[in-house]
Amino acid sequence: MINYIGLSEKPRVKETQQAIAKEYENSAGHKNMLQLIQLRWMAVLGQLSTIFIVSVEFNIYLPILKMLFVLICLIAFNIASHLRWHERSVVSNGELLFALLVDVASLTAQLYLSGGTTNPFCLLYLLQVILSAVLLEAWSSWIIAMISSACLVGLSAFSIPLPLPVAENGGLSKLYIAGMIICFVLNAALLVFFIQRISRNLQARDIQLADLRQQSAEENHIVRMGLLASGAAHELGTPLATLSVILGDWKRMPELSKNTELIEEISEMQTQLQRCKSIVSGILLSAGEARGESAVKTTMTTFLNEIVQEFTATRHPVGFEFLNNIGNDIAIVFDTALKQMLYNVLDNALEASPDWLRFEIKRQNDMLIFTVTDSGHGFSPSILPRIGEPYQSTKAQPGSGLGLFFVTNVARKLGGSMRVHNRTEGGAVVELTLPLSAIML
Repeated sequence: MINYIGLSEKPRVKETQQAIAKEYENSAGHKNMLQLIQLRWMAVLGQLSTIFIVSVEFNIYLPILKMLFVLICLIAFNIASHLRWHERSVVSNGELLFALLVDVASLTAQLYLSGGTTNPFCLLYLLQVILSAVLLEAWSSWIIAMISSACLVGLSAFSIPLPLPVAENGGLSKLYIAGMIICFVLNAALLVFFIQRISRNLQARDIQLADLRQQSAEENHIVRMGLLASGAAHELGTPLATLSVILGDWKRMPELSKNTELIEEISEMQTQLQRCKSIVSGILLSAGEARGESAVKTTMTTFLNEIVQEFTATRHPVGFEFLNNIGNDIAIVFDTALKQMLYNVLDNALEASPDWLRFEIKRQNDMLIFTVTDSGHGFSPSILPRIGEPYQSTKAQPGSGLGLFFVTNVARKLGGSMRVHNRTEGGAVVELTLPLSAIML
């Protein structure tokens, strides 16, 4: 269950964060692998077109069967890659390196069969080197660069000659120059197109990792607050127990039992003292120190009714509306942290609007939506965008702003979210959205 200030959860939280960071890395790698597969299909179409144009239009001899065999192998590899990465979403640096090495090998084979370094399309090696610099780790990029350079050197010594017509002045033929221009334009277009798409993938990954680092900082802050809260709860336990005994003795004293007004005040003090003890117990439960007592089987209606009854009995709101619109009752597992999260939102609303507030819950497909509405002054425009961050509060008191910070983190740990906005008629609305699966039995 939930443990939003759980001290025992710290190692697990760190492991989870590392796993999520790795997942973001793999997600970016998967998207980049799909980009390479698309680029390879374009390469296949480009090579087929080039072979056809050079052979038919310019009547230049090419070993077409051998070149088509290389293309068939490349097509088979690309189909296998598509099937593999359609099923799997985890792509490592080594797998990206292997895919680029296959592309380098295919390009080398085609260039070997069509003139080697005399073929103007040998400049396509630069495309592979630049892609490797963007997609791969540093050592992998150097491997692609060295292998591409070695292939180019090898092609200068070993290749099947490409019979190009010689220019009248003995220089480069117009066909060779045209090929170089086409190759440059192709390189430039592919680089701009794919580098932009790959950069967007990497930027999205960086944004996700930045969000994860922010969550990690907030959760570490919660752990530190949990240490403080747990220590304070232990220290408060003894004096609260002592006060409870003293008040009980006072209530039974003959000289005080005759004073009706004083007995009522003692009863109110006992009620508030019991509330303080419940808060301390809740802190210890949420800190994981009495975890076995925290999770209890109940139903959503029972859980909400208990919260509303305790809230109205201990806070005494002037005007309080409770709307239960979930329909059929749901079996859930009750946890103290979930209860404290709702209390936190209700207490904030009551403080801002003592005369009236509304607590509503409804079910929308597989989500539960808790809405707390008040008629206070609402949140200032400068605070609204930062709601949920620590120490962001309109209260001029030290330590304010932690309530909604805790609420945000509890909701996030449950897979939900918190949304806050001001009402046009005055007041604020806090909306908590939680997946039903997080608390359903």
